[in-house]
Amino acid sequence: MHKKPNTKVGDNIVGKIIAIANQKGGVGKTTTCVNLSAALACKKRWVLLIDFDPQGNATMGSGVAKNNITLSVNDVLLNQASFADALIKTQVGYDILPANASLTQAEIKLLQLERREYCLQNILEKVKDFYDFIFIDCPPSLNILTVNALVAANSVLIPMQCEYYALEGLTSLVGTIENIKQTVNSELEIEGILRTMYDARNRLTLEVSQQLLQYFPDKVYKTVIPRNVRLAEAPSHGLPVMYYDRNSLGAQAYLNLAKEINSQFPMQKTVEERKK
Repeated sequence: MHKKPNTKVGDNIVGKIIAIANQKGGVGKTTTCVNLSAALACKKRWVLLIDFDPQGNATMGSGVAKNNITLSVNDVLLNQASFADALIKTQVGYDILPANASLTQAEIKLLQLERREYCLQNILEKVKDFYDFIFIDCPPSLNILTVNALVAANSVLIPMQCEYYALEGLTSLVGTIENIKQTVNSELEIEGILRTMYDARNRLTLEVSQQLLQYFPDKVYKTVIPRNVRLAEAPSHGLPVMYYDRNSLGAQAYLNLAKEINSQFPMQKTVEERKK
């Protein structure tokens, strides 16, 4: 079912656009997108999740069958459908602009356009005031889709494992962010670094974590996301982990992260005020 955002023009809600990105795959990027969106929605925040990865995992993890959707973010990017028509209101509290394999078409077609890096920004400029938070689940590589996400975003949330190769990948991503900042989006900054698949029993985990705190003292979230079976199982049920097992360590971790982020961005209007 396609619905417009559950807000009114004139509410004057300024959306914080956060790209969730890491050029290394398998670090919990999509898991973070889905579960942070759900956790903030649980705290009565208005959230939009944009699935910007052709794999469509964030779409599936939100309970939306990616192969059954008629319109996707691909259609919106290529001006073949409106944002409102492609938008889906999930059963877990947030809106999603879904994706599937058709998004690979946009990768090719965007390269043929002038000002191609601004396509997503142009779309979000018209709708960002409807939301408190807009999260973009980026592909695990630096391509035209990732560049679009970084140009549209205010900041980047970086999920990363505390392992040796992750530090090398972080250095590369920080370089990419700096390059985007110097050329096409001067406001882009690192929102925060999230330690995922955290195992406090592992000495390397503790060493890398300490290095992160040393080099990014103001950017590392206090919350860590542990390795957790329930967190790994939840996507196969099409549910964020707090709807699959709210008492699990994974669910509690993402609820704590939402609390940490929520405190940084106070709510401008309550749900009741927005309904007036």
